Amino acid sequence: MAAAALELPQKPVPAIPRNIRHDPPLVRWGLTLLALLALGVFIVLPLVAVFVQAFEKGIPVYLAAIREPDTLSAIRLSLLAAGISVPLNLVFGVAAAWTVARFQFKGKSVLVTLIDIPFAVSPVVSGLIFVLVFGAQGWFGQWLGDHDIHIIFAVPGIILATTFVTFPFVARELIPLMQSQGSDEEEAALTLGASGWQMFRKITLPNIKWGLLYGVVLCTARALGEFGAVSVVSGHIRGQTNTLPLHVEILYNEYNYSGAFAVASLLSVIAVITLTLKKFLEWKTGEGAK
Repeated sequence: MAAAALELPQKPVPAIPRNIRHDPPLVRWGLTLLALLALGVFIVLPLVAVFVQAFEKGIPVYLAAIREPDTLSAIRLSLLAAGISVPLNLVFGVAAAWTVARFQFKGKSVLVTLIDIPFAVSPVVSGLIFVLVFGAQGWFGQWLGDHDIHIIFAVPGIILATTFVTFPFVARELIPLMQSQGSDEEEAALTLGASGWQMFRKITLPNIKWGLLYGVVLCTARALGEFGAVSVVSGHIRGQTNTLPLHVEILYNEYNYSGAFAVASLLSVIAVITLTLKKFLEWKTGEGAK
């Protein structure tokens, strides 16, 4: 009994944290090779194939395909759709992020859910929705026809569809950023006599600039590369309502492979530029959050 009473309780031995570098080399190299293989098959190989096919018949054929009038029309229309939809979504994204991050109100979660709808709805379905609303047999079709206003199978429909599918990008990037930053600096500026515009220009905008640019880059890339929704509302009128992705499809269906891959190479270049800017802005956003 005396010996048992003198026994002291043993302290648990703390577990030694496991270092990932101590994993078996077979596991580390196996996972690394698997990741590289997936990147090679699904990203690098298709990208290389696009440029090989584009230049297969030489640079003169490539340049002729790019300079073709229908291709130039598709480029202009893609830039027009992106040039209108991106600024609209930029203004909406800043306003929505400001509202969600700075105010408490009933229906706040409903607003956030509505912003995310384009992520959940298929682009083809969204295009069909616009046809049902603005088409000749749609809700406003009769009125639009009477006033000679063309939306479906015309440029306005393409802009509407592009704006819809790119709707959430800026807002969803800014909402968590502004929530994490809080409103202390803005309240201090107001206390010191700054106006609302001065507060936004000198406090809010500098704090969100990298996140804002990040959202704009993603929004622009999606606008230029959108296919499904635009395909439904465009009518595929060559030289008039074909964007770059639609023009690629038409050239490929006509067995003009050199032209199709030449135009596709433009979209590939845009994708590479987008990824580069995305990586840079991710770094700047993380740097600004420190």
